[in-house]
Amino acid sequence: EVRGAESTDVLKALGFHSLPDGISKTAGFCMNRRDSLGFDTAFTVQKHAQLSAPTKQLFPGGIFPKDFSILLTIKPIKGLQSFLLSIYNEHGNLQLGVEVGRSPVFLYEDHSGKSTSEEYPIFKGTNIADGKWHRVAISVEKKTVTMIVDCKKETTKPLERHGKASIDTNG
Repeated sequence: EVRGAESTDVLKALGFHSLPDGISKTAGFCMNRRDSLGFDTAFTVQKHAQLSAPTKQLFPGGIFPKDFSILLTIKPIKGLQSFLLSIYNEHGNLQLGVEVGRSPVFLYEDHSGKSTSEEYPIFKGTNIADGKWHRVAISVEKKTVTMIVDCKKETTKPLERHGKASIDTNG
C-alpha cells in the first residue's frame, strides 16, 4: 500500500528564517531560477549553532512513518564529517541520524533497540563533503535504505530493523 504522509519542514520547525544565533542567509543552489525573482535562499550553519525542537513539534500527530524519505540540498565544507539531523526519544537516546561527509552514515535505532553501531549503513565512496552543492535523497523502505546523490548516484544498503519498527515521537 502506498500512501502519502504529511511532510515535515525541519528548517521551519527550527526557526531558520528568524536567523537564530549561528545561522545566516546566503545564496542557494540555483542562482537564477526561471519564474522566480532573485536567487534561492540557503543558510550557513556555524559550529556554535545549537538548534533543536521537540520531536512532537516535528510530528504533531505523534506518528513517525515506517517508510520515509529525507530530502536535502546541501553544500558541506570540504572534508567535513558531521551530523545534519538527529532525532532522539524522550530518554535522550539517538533514534535516527544523518551524518554527512566523506562517507555519509545513516543511523537508525527503532523502539526495539535492534541496530548496533556496527550495523549502521555507511555510504563509502559517496563523498558529499567536497565543498560543492549536492541534492541528496535518503529513502527508507522496509529493511533497506537508499541514498541518491545529484539525481544519479544510487546506493542501497541493508537496514537492520524490527518488522514493526517505529520511531518514538515523544523526544
